Amino acid sequence: MCKTKAASGKGYTSGASCITTIVMNDVEEKVNLDTGAFCNCVGKDYLEVILLKWKNNLLPIEGMQFSSASNDMYPLGILDINLIFPHHARSVKIKTEIVVMDNCTSQNIILGNDGLNI
Repeated sequence: MCKTKAASGKGYTSGASCITTIVMNDVEEKVNLDTGAFCNCVGKDYLEVILLKWKNNLLPIEGMQFSSASNDMYPLGILDINLIFPHHARSVKIKTEIVVMDNCTSQNIILGNDGLNI
């Protein structure tokens, strides 16, 4: 199939998201591999759906400012998480930290530069 170039001023619409499946706590979840993101993050509302007891393991975060699309993001703390990238030949397991954001509206985990540097 031949794909045509986007119209002038609409180039941002032609990119594909880098969303893949990971396994976390024996459940498949979606993760956005975002090389433009400074750190791994997830919204508290989404986290409450996929990880019920996350508040019990929240580590404090101090002195950091975060933003996305020129909007301030409000960090609640940091979680240590284990992620598995499944593959039929050999899965990749990583342990990483993720910043829990009060106002992140993404419906998946965002794996930024710190998580991609494995």
